[in-house]
Amino acid sequence: MYSVGVNTSERLIESTRELLWERGYVGTSPKAILERAGAGQGSMYHHFTGKPDLALAAIRRTAEEMRAVAEGVLGGGGTPYERIEAYLRREREVLRGCPIGRLTMDPDVMASAELRAPVEETLNWIRRRIAGIVEEGKEQGQFASSLDGEEIAAAVLATVQGGYVLARASGSPAAFDTGVRGLLSLLAPPRSPAA
Repeated sequence: MYSVGVNTSERLIESTRELLWERGYVGTSPKAILERAGAGQGSMYHHFTGKPDLALAAIRRTAEEMRAVAEGVLGGGGTPYERIEAYLRREREVLRGCPIGRLTMDPDVMASAELRAPVEETLNWIRRRIAGIVEEGKEQGQFASSLDGEEIAAAVLATVQGGYVLARASGSPAAFDTGVRGLLSLLAPPRSPAA
């Protein structure tokens, strides 16, 4: 699965990231991690103090990647509406769910302040980033001045995370897309009447 040049530590982190996304924390056994990474027994404990330490490295990596992808879209060109639209419509593995959002449903991750921290920080970072874009849009007159940036940002995150749930429940990405279209229609700048 991994090329010879990828070191064992990296293989362990990447394997753990994949397994956490697929199975959650409890379902991610050290044996499964070692098998997926193609690593020998004991290699986990050579690089990490144990499963919690390795899971934390994997969750942090996933969180960093998620923030980078979000910033790539939210920090791109276009109007505030277009940037939020691009974030909502960006390519996703909808039926797999969100690798960070799924961790919020994992009681073992949520029970650990250390494992929960990168999840919470990432969702808060995205929420604050979107809220800032909404405020920018209000200043430009693109969004109604009555909109609250924090509330709209929470609605955007809720639409994305809820869209994953609806898509997985129905077995179709169409449910995700429907939620996105609905939110975008509510946020769309008013069109000026034809003269």
